[in-house]
Amino acid sequence: MLVRLWGTRGSVASPGPDTVRYGGNTSCVEVRTASALLILDAGTGIRRLGETLRGYHGRIDLLLSHLHLDHVQGIGFFEPAFRPDLELHIWGPPSSNEGLRERLARYLSPPLFPVRLRELNPGVVLHELPSEPFQIGDVSVRADAVIHPGSTVGFRISDGTCTLAYLPDHEPALGAATFPINPEWTSGHELAKGADVLIHDAQYTPDEYAERVGWGHSSIEQTWAFSMQAGVRRLVTFHHDPGHADDELDELVAELQSRDGPTVIGGTEGLELEVGG
Repeated sequence: MLVRLWGTRGSVASPGPDTVRYGGNTSCVEVRTASALLILDAGTGIRRLGETLRGYHGRIDLLLSHLHLDHVQGIGFFEPAFRPDLELHIWGPPSSNEGLRERLARYLSPPLFPVRLRELNPGVVLHELPSEPFQIGDVSVRADAVIHPGSTVGFRISDGTCTLAYLPDHEPALGAATFPINPEWTSGHELAKGADVLIHDAQYTPDEYAERVGWGHSSIEQTWAFSMQAGVRRLVTFHHDPGHADDELDELVAELQSRDGPTVIGGTEGLELEVGG
């Protein structure tokens, strides 16, 4: 399984001289296996990914963790969404109020966007994520609800030899006097348990989190505690705060790397990881 990061920033795109190394684009991750091409979230990073797929003619599956703007803003700039020769499947979390099409159409319609959802190529198929694991090519996908405002899921993706867990927006410490708590009651634990690679929300410093409880994100210390509890092999920090410059992120990541536990990797745009193999 090959994993590439195309967007690692959280909340809003933040390009500039202080974010060059970690990147300013919002969430987008490419996952390739022997018979599947999965894209996790459609933040602004998906635009550049789409440019690399101009010669691609297979099926593409776009899995949305939730529909906040920083995770769907790139759909209208994703070239494969307008190619009639491609089969594009878009998966998103269900809601008790409206279907996936109606919710996506709120953004993909004037006055917020000039192109309507119905104007994407006819090969685009929308799916609400099922409650049970499902198969895409040689990949098993599990999507479970996690703590974050609105209908939000994390993903566990396995090709039978290795496992990737992706929880880009996640606040498992919400309501806990101390963290971690019992794994049985920890949001996202079953998705991350024993994963070869965990890509996880690490938006805040501990001091920042104290002022933002309930916003749906983790401090980097909570991310570390969550990864330790889940027993993952490698942790990739993700969804970096738009106000965190490269040097500050280097310091936060280096502090975790000095500890015994999972191998810690700072999530940077362009990073490629071999999972398993």
